[in-house]
Amino acid sequence: MSLPSMPETAAGRAGLAAILADPARAVLALDFDGTLAPIVTDPQDARARPEAVHALARLAPRLAGVAVITGRPAADAVRFGGFESVAGLEGLTVLGAYGAERWDAADPVVRAPEPPAGVADVRAELPAVLAASAAPQGTWTEDKGRALAVHTRRAATPDEALDRLRAPLYALAERHGLVVEPGRMVLELRPPGADKGAALTGYVHERGATAVAYAGDDLGDVPAYDAVEALRREGVPGLLIYSAPETATESVEELRTGADLRVTGPAGLAAWLEALADEL
Repeated sequence: MSLPSMPETAAGRAGLAAILADPARAVLALDFDGTLAPIVTDPQDARARPEAVHALARLAPRLAGVAVITGRPAADAVRFGGFESVAGLEGLTVLGAYGAERWDAADPVVRAPEPPAGVADVRAELPAVLAASAAPQGTWTEDKGRALAVHTRRAATPDEALDRLRAPLYALAERHGLVVEPGRMVLELRPPGADKGAALTGYVHERGATAVAYAGDDLGDVPAYDAVEALRREGVPGLLIYSAPETATESVEELRTGADLRVTGPAGLAAWLEALADEL
């Protein structure tokens, strides 16, 4: 087998074996930022690595389904991923806003319910909350339409800035019926009821898959990891891949310890996916 690295766990090896044995009944799902695209200072500058898109285009025709599951709006993931009209990705699905939005290459219209009123209320109040909390210079807000994300990556001390804002942002979200999704140097205020685990489970069942692989890099991917574990208990073999950051201090412990296979960031994942395509 020519894969550059193999799963370290028995469950992961069983998941990979099931994918290789019957790829037409296997699903591959992946996060976007930090997994297909490198983490950048400004999320609007994120772009999927071309070699990762190339690998997905080779894999997708051989699998039961390929899905990108992201906290981004689906349209942004499609645009920044360069997924539209790519030969081989005619069956790609993008589940944005943690599964609340859906885009299918076969019917390229984003479908989503209207966001709850709490999102507009938080949008209106957030500047005053940040000012009252003395948000450090470099803190900035990303409006995702269905959610508001407060980033501290540009601050002089990002972790300290995030700690300062944590309590007021959680209180703001709670007042308006939203939840907070923590990530690497970001806190996202979004509607409840959607997460990557539910999105992944629904997609696996929709495709009638008998094996699944999921790749992620951040706290928002923990529910997807949990979903793969639950599917394993139902008899669906699964492979959990961690797109580990190059900086050890940014590692997510829940993913690092729960993964079957670790690769180094989007470049490492792209190389592994290309090798998997070679195997198939």
